[in-house]
Amino acid sequence: MGTIELKNVKKSFGTTDVIKDVSLIAEEGEFVVFVGPSGCGKSTLLRLISGLEETDDGTIHIDGEDVTKLDPYDRNLSMVFQSYALYPHMSVYENIAFALRTARVPKPEIDRKVREAAETLKLTSYLDRKPKDLSGGQRQRVAIGRAIVREPKGFLFDEPLSNLDAALRTQTRIEIAKLHKQLGSTMIYVTHDQIEAMTLADKIVVLKDGQVMQIGSPKELYARPNSTFVAQFIGSPKMNLLPNGSYDGQAMQFNKNVKITVGSVQGKPTVLGVRPEDITLCDPEASELRAKVAIYEFHGADNNVFVDVPGLGNLNIRADGKLDLKDGQSVGLKVDTSQIHYFDDSGARV
Repeated sequence: MGTIELKNVKKSFGTTDVIKDVSLIAEEGEFVVFVGPSGCGKSTLLRLISGLEETDDGTIHIDGEDVTKLDPYDRNLSMVFQSYALYPHMSVYENIAFALRTARVPKPEIDRKVREAAETLKLTSYLDRKPKDLSGGQRQRVAIGRAIVREPKGFLFDEPLSNLDAALRTQTRIEIAKLHKQLGSTMIYVTHDQIEAMTLADKIVVLKDGQVMQIGSPKELYARPNSTFVAQFIGSPKMNLLPNGSYDGQAMQFNKNVKITVGSVQGKPTVLGVRPEDITLCDPEASELRAKVAIYEFHGADNNVFVDVPGLGNLNIRADGKLDLKDGQSVGLKVDTSQIHYFDDSGARV
């Protein structure tokens, strides 16, 4: 079992409210990712769950038991930090075994668990090495191995990949995803990287200023963000937002020269959102939207193109990498109106 539930949790540091009435559930075996900008409270929320910080109000439950006042060790959760926090004078084997020895687990049981964890994490050939003889990715796997052997009710990850280079981040992210499938354990993972959130999570919790903005699967948040904040935070490149529009029943008018025909729309949207992949470049004469190429970035399979729309500003477009574009080139834009997102002045979805 490993269901983790927060009910109306609050936390302040001095006069600053860091966590504001947060309620959520990580179901047994679920991979839940807390994501948001720096300072949104995601790491503080993880520390509250672990017991490293005390709540000011609200309760935390693990498998139905109120653990709000319990010490970290008694919550039976394992935490993997951004820093590896390995003992430099100990071998990989000794680092993984340390918590078990502290708990006075019998030596044969320690050996079995350490070797099983090493096999799972592909560390068997490194058990005699010291941390200084390992790569960053290997050190992080040792830290994960130390967490695994405790057989906790859940795992808490606090930005575990942020110290790794790009290639190692991708590799280790895949290993963590495989580990979750293999163990079937509840995992809560903190990151500011929405790509990590999208690729790892069963459920994403988007945070801003200590509040939950939206909870849902990666596909749900991508396809139907409930606010302009979530719309731009989930997805890379981020969604284009066209503000200050007026809807006349058939089209969104943004100024005298920019009009996008959208058909029938419920409510009174003033902000139109469209993802880069839902805009297609075409001949200028074949579209009601015209622009000039400002900058384009060749990424191989695709181009990340920034175009300047007179009277509207810059839009970001994901285009085929085979297109040959030039700075200043005139282009037309076709918007897939079936994929448009609509928001009001407050940023809420309509």
